[in-house]
Parts: sequence; C-alpha cells; structure tokens
Amino acid sequence: MFFTQFTSSPRGARLARHLTVLCMTDWGYPPSSDTSGVAALLVAELAANAVRHGRAPGRDFHLRIALDVRTRLIRIEVADASARQPRFGSKTVARPEDESGRGLLLVAVLAARWGTEPRTPTGKTVWAEVVADAPEAG
Repeated sequence: MFFTQFTSSPRGARLARHLTVLCMTDWGYPPSSDTSGVAALLVAELAANAVRHGRAPGRDFHLRIALDVRTRLIRIEVADASARQPRFGSKTVARPEDESGRGLLLVAVLAARWGTEPRTPTGKTVWAEVVADAPEAG
C-alpha cells in the first residue's frame, strides 16, 4: 500500500501522478505498461479534481493506492477537504473546444468501478478500482 498527502496545488497533483508511476514500477508495472498508464491517468484526474474543486485553504489532499495481489485489483483513493460531491452525468456536456469537463468521464471509462465516500471529520474520498494485468517479471 502507498499513502501520502500533497499540497492542494497543481504541483501537488503532478507529484501524485509521478509517485503513482514509481509505485506501479515497484509493484511490477513499468511506466510503459497499460496498468501503470491507467493508474497514472486516474490519479492525475482525481488529484486535479481535488485541487480544482475540493480545495480548502490550508488543507492538503491525500492519495492512497492499494494492490490486492490475489485479485490484482488496484484501488486508488483521493481524499480532499470539501464535502462537495463530484458531478457526473449532468445535463452540461463539454463541447469539443472546452478545456475541462471530461475528467470523470475518463474515470468512468477507465475504472472497473468508481465512487465517493464521506470522510471524517470533513470532506470526501473519491475512489476508483482497476483490474491490473499480470505484473511483469523483474
């Protein structure tokens, strides 16, 4: 399991993605593998959302990644300080020229399952699960 916290900034989100790739490498999924790429993209989207929509002054966001080696299920959790739930499937659809509005669509397509949970004492955790390929022999 990998767990750490980051500043709620674009730099923190980039670092979360970078450390995810390192974590995946340690678990036998090199950066060129589909599993590492999907995990990195999911973390990038969830961390960017935490920074953009879940930011509270003076509060960090947390990243937790767990691998169940028996089932090869990777669970990614990003927790932030805002109780505001992500909006997915709203009537507002991103236009081709829009620079945002597709993050949760990517999460829904790439993850086997995803959802949210309230976080105590405040905030929420957005999670996504990925079924990993067999790790590469190292």
